Amino acid sequence: QVQLVESGGGLVQPGGSLRLSCAASGSIFSRIVMGWYRQAPGKERESVASITSGGSTNYAESVKGRFTISGDNAEGTVYLQMNSLKPEDTAVYYCRSAAANGLHYWGQGTQVTVSS
Repeated sequence: QVQLVESGGGLVQPGGSLRLSCAASGSIFSRIVMGWYRQAPGKERESVASITSGGSTNYAESVKGRFTISGDNAEGTVYLQMNSLKPEDTAVYYCRSAAANGLHYWGQGTQVTVSS
């Protein structure tokens, strides 16, 4: 059974920073790619950033230069450092892992609110 547990969300002022963490259980083959998604009220869930087991990263245009994804596939951890946060970054952030067999796993989500 693969479980993903996120932490690190909260309330921050515009221009501030937060660091999200995700811890995954299971084998390394259950997390070939790990990533962060977010869903704002009334909007579809969107990809924010991803990292492969080889360390390649990908970012949504809206967060490039502000967010940094990192992680350790062997340990099953992935982080999202979010700087220069904007009100439009407010959303529930979800950790996701993609397994070698094509299955996807999701965390429960953590709320990020950017507001003065």
